[in-house]
Amino acid sequence: MPSLLSTKKLQPNQRELLLNAGLSFVEYDAITTTPVDFTLPQKMENVIITSQNGAKAFLANYYKSKPVKDENAETLLQAQSDSVRFFVVGKKTTSLFLEKDLKVVKTAQNATELALFIAKNYKNEYFFYFCGNRRRSDLPTFLKLKGIIYNEIIVYKTDLNLDVFNQSFEAILFFSPSGVQSYIQANYPDKLIIKPREVNPKDSDKDRGPLLWSGDITDARAICIGMTTYQEADRYFYSCFVANSTTVESTIAKAVKTLK
Repeated sequence: MPSLLSTKKLQPNQRELLLNAGLSFVEYDAITTTPVDFTLPQKMENVIITSQNGAKAFLANYYKSKPVKDENAETLLQAQSDSVRFFVVGKKTTSLFLEKDLKVVKTAQNATELALFIAKNYKNEYFFYFCGNRRRSDLPTFLKLKGIIYNEIIVYKTDLNLDVFNQSFEAILFFSPSGVQSYIQANYPDKLIIKPREVNPKDSDKDRGPLLWSGDITDARAICIGMTTYQEADRYFYSCFVANSTTVESTIAKAVKTLK
């Protein structure tokens, strides 16, 4: 029976998907996220958020901080909300804003795509970027390169849970770049793979070309929830695959298909 490691604890229905496919699995939380205190700017026009954790922390503070001045407070709140434009990564993250009737200008698949869109269409605007303490550098680096002014505000912190596993797995489910980092740091702290070129997640293993190995590392397949996670896993794993959509269920489905 193929064995699989999930770097996120699964819901009962998600576990059933694996069991029904005849897969054994181990699950744990590779990371822990915690909201942090932060102060919202008095005036915001453009907001960038690239994760669900960032969206949840932002929204909790956003509505908590809104003043209630008179009987028209609800109308005032709606007017203030309508003036803010949100630039978001991921459909699930976007849904958190749409549920509040907030204006999402752009939903991108990853931070690089979002940065390209902003640089092309809003290069003269000022942005607030609400993120975690371990956010990737792709978006900030690109915005700086294009001369786009933004203010970065940390709204949650991510801690790595460095659990060591003394067994091998045929596949590992990853749901964030930090989850990849947590697993590698704990289980292969001194091992790296250096790849000679960029590869496409749709390539088969035989098309990926030669790798330069600095030592033994797991030959498990990395199954990733999205392209940002894939890009991190691709630094370490020979075989990487990305889910068809950014959901846990889709990630599981990709694992089942890959292992079968």
